[in-house]
Order: sequence, then C-alpha cells, then structure tokens
Amino acid sequence: MNSLAGPLILYAPNVHTGGGLVLLQELLDAWPAGAPLQAWLDARSRAALRLPQSADVIWVEATVGSRLRAEVGLARAVREPRRVLCFHGLPPLLARPATTLLYLQNRNYLGGVPLHEYGWKVRMRNRVEQWISRAWRSRVDCYYVQSPTMARALRAWWADAPHRLLPLTPTLPALEPAGEDPAWDFVYVADGQPHKNHRCLLEAWRLLAAQGLKPSLALTLTSRDAALRDDLLAAAAAEGLAVHNLPPMSHAEVQRLYTQAGALLFPSLGESFGLPLIEAAAAGVPILASERDFVRDICAPRETFDPESAVSIARAVARFLGQAPALVRPLHADAFFRELDGGPPR
Repeated sequence: MNSLAGPLILYAPNVHTGGGLVLLQELLDAWPAGAPLQAWLDARSRAALRLPQSADVIWVEATVGSRLRAEVGLARAVREPRRVLCFHGLPPLLARPATTLLYLQNRNYLGGVPLHEYGWKVRMRNRVEQWISRAWRSRVDCYYVQSPTMARALRAWWADAPHRLLPLTPTLPALEPAGEDPAWDFVYVADGQPHKNHRCLLEAWRLLAAQGLKPSLALTLTSRDAALRDDLLAAAAAEGLAVHNLPPMSHAEVQRLYTQAGALLFPSLGESFGLPLIEAAAAGVPILASERDFVRDICAPRETFDPESAVSIARAVARFLGQAPALVRPLHADAFFRELDGGPPR
C-alpha cells in the first residue's frame, strides 16, 4: 500500500489469532509511512503485533463492556465523514460513517454453518454475530471477500450485497521443500475449531494403521484447544499412531514448518480462504485437501478426498504414499456360486 485515498479508520476487535492476525499484520506493515493510523485492535493481539509509528491504537478487551465502549468510541470518531475498514467482519453498531468497508473472513457470520459441535457459549456468540450481520448489513457500502466461493456464499445470503473480490495474502518467503527426507510425513496447520475436522482425521490414521501404514502427522493445536489436543494425543498414543502436536509457533516458524513436511494435509470442511493452502503451495509442498470449492479456488492439490469420510481421507493418504488399497474384484454369477461354497465367512 503506497497511499490512501483519504483518512481510513482500522476497526479490528476480535482479530487476535490465526490467518486473520497474519493478514492484519500485513496491513500494518504496509501502512504508508507518515500516514495517520487510528485503530481499534484486540488486546489479546497486543504482544504479537508490530505497529507503525503513526499508530493511535485503542485496545479492546474480550468483554462485552469493552466491545460496546469501542463501538461508542468509533461512533464519536466518525462524526465527520470518514471511511472505516471493519476488518473483524461485522458492521458497526452505532456509527454511520461516510463509507463502511467490511472485510469478510468468517463464513459463520453468514449462517448456514452447523454449530452443534461448538460449545454453548460459542454457539450463542455466533448466533448474536449472525443477527448483527443481517440486521446492520445495510450500513455496509462494500464487502470484500477472499475467494469466489465466499462471493457465492455472500450473494446467497444477500443477493444485492455490494462486494469485490480482494484475496489479501501475506508476503511469503522463498522456501525450499523438504525433499526426500522430511521431518514429518504430513502437517496440518490449523486450530481446533470443529470445522477443522481433527477427529475425522484421527479416525483416518486409525484406518491407515490397520493397513500397516503409520505415517507421521504434526498438528499445531494450541492451549486454546487443550481438551481436543489432549484427547487426540492420548488416543494416538494408546493405539501407537505417529501423531504429534508441535509447540506454539510464530508465523515465521510455521513457514519453516512447511519446509520440514512431506505434504500439507488439509481436511477442513469449509474456509473463507484457507491461508495454509496458499502458504504450502508457495513453498512447493504437495497438498492433500478436501474436495471443496474453496480449495480449488486457490490451489491445485495433489490428492483430494471427501472430508466427511475417514475412509476417503485414508485412501488419499495411501495413494500419496504409493500404497493404494486393492479394489473390489467383481464376481460373475458362476464365481459367485463357487464362493458360496468356498468356506466360512471371513
């Protein structure tokens, strides 16, 4: 970003982890030198973010009271005509700035995503956010989406939604893939949200072990997903599966992780973008991913599978390893009758 067409307020409470935090840092790093920056940012990201010298930041805590105070502060800041970039994906509640630009990174805000596997607090928060998205959407002058799949989802949610495709990506270093001796056969860079599909992935590893295949798999679950992490690792250890969880990593360390992997495995059920797919492709790492539109939007995977089927995931992994299972041998009627008398069931 070399210039800004007039004053722009950056509003990004609740952006504090994952791909959203990576892209937020990209914006901050590219902010034009000397241009004023007024921003509302999530306090949980404070230690992780590098800020421009010109930044005037209000830190928003993860509480209802702090979020409401942020909305009041934003409303006061835009009494004069100013543009607001809502990078957290929700329209402003109180402010009606001259121009509201909303960068939509969360499919859940549009509804239609099953929430039954989420905890009750997360379900309640998502329902409130979905209601806000719909009730205040007329305040949005333009939605920015990251992929054609998200554009279709947006139009299905609101046929008249003003929108543009703007697939923001971080600056990625030049990396060399692991080659023939990777530290990990597969890595899965993802948090533990239910749609990331870790439990189905573990079941696929059980099926592979039953075939005599025990490839190594590195996960990146953090303390926020401690219950899932501990459950997966305990089950893997009990069954002798080579599933490991890596310590917390910076974004630069995640980039280096790709160079230590034989392939990226990405069984997510749905994404607004799928930043690890972009990063792995840039690093030249083979990708095994869900056969979903969001995947095909941004990369050409080596193998694909039905993410809702552990069998399908296991078969894709086996194919990639050159160990594709034997296919069913059809029987004609005469062979069928011979098999009827061929001995006890197996």
